[in-house]
Amino acid sequence: MPDSSSTRLPDSPALPEYAVEIRQLEKTYRASGKAPAKHAVKGVDLAIPRGSLFGLLGPNGAGKSTIINIMAGLVLKTAGTVKIWGRDIDREARGARLAIGVVPQELNLDPFFTPRELLDLHAGLYGVPAKERITDRLLSAVGLADKAEAYARTLSGGMRRRLMVAKAMVHSPPVLVLDEPTAGVDIELRQMLWAQVRELNRRGVTVLLTTHYLEEAEELCDTIAIINHGTVVAKDSTANLVRRLDSKALIVHLDRDLAAVPETLSRFQAELPEPRRLVVRYQPSGTNVGDLLGAIRDAGVTIADLTTEQTDLEDIFLQLTRGSHDEELGAGTRERAPVRP
Repeated sequence: MPDSSSTRLPDSPALPEYAVEIRQLEKTYRASGKAPAKHAVKGVDLAIPRGSLFGLLGPNGAGKSTIINIMAGLVLKTAGTVKIWGRDIDREARGARLAIGVVPQELNLDPFFTPRELLDLHAGLYGVPAKERITDRLLSAVGLADKAEAYARTLSGGMRRRLMVAKAMVHSPPVLVLDEPTAGVDIELRQMLWAQVRELNRRGVTVLLTTHYLEEAEELCDTIAIINHGTVVAKDSTANLVRRLDSKALIVHLDRDLAAVPETLSRFQAELPEPRRLVVRYQPSGTNVGDLLGAIRDAGVTIADLTTEQTDLEDIFLQLTRGSHDEELGAGTRERAPVRP
């Protein structure tokens, strides 16, 4: 894979502090026919540091794809500014587009081209001279060196997805955007794509990832922004976001069956989902684990084993997006946010 840690675009004197800067971004789609006007993006501010692996999360229709399409020059913004690698997409459109590679959700590959032909053609569209092309390196990096001369139509879905990543990197952009890259693929391929994304990031490529798989974002991303109804509702390091709920669970495996939660644990949020499994939920900021263990001991039960469960990103996501979805669904109706397709 290309090393983008020292990427210099034409007339770019220095590396920018932020790979992507978005300020007060607005996008309103005009009314058309029976479709009413839609305010898809509402004053979004995002600053993505150079070299980060950044996650942009949100339910369907939140505005993620609109933001990506504006960055890529496919959709015209209504207001605000967007800079890619220090290049304003309005004043320096060519430089901004050279600085970004986008892997869309859709597999848009010509079935009658081979992977080598596709990458060479795409590199030519970006003006990369033949002697500077990195086609073979890219094919090797995505595990398709042995399929270089096969028609794209003969490749499996997973192979085509990997080819899309290589296609986005033919001009060695310092910023790579992956829009739902693992949607609909099996776990083995997902793990392979994760490894490729990590390697790209290790080599200096700034990665912006959108995904419905929250465990994917929690595993990969150092920073996450959550967007809902066109507005950023949270942005922080992944670890800080997970700490926000200040909630953990202590799972106690017992040496004998219990018929009910012991009275001495009534002041805690204790549950007995199974006769030999006691679950106590608590807030680490206000509860001493020693007090919990003392109360369990006072209940006269013997602990066979202990485990803890940490709040995960799905809890954060649901907490930040569920309310607005409930309003749309109507009073009295509850439904989980569409975390996964």
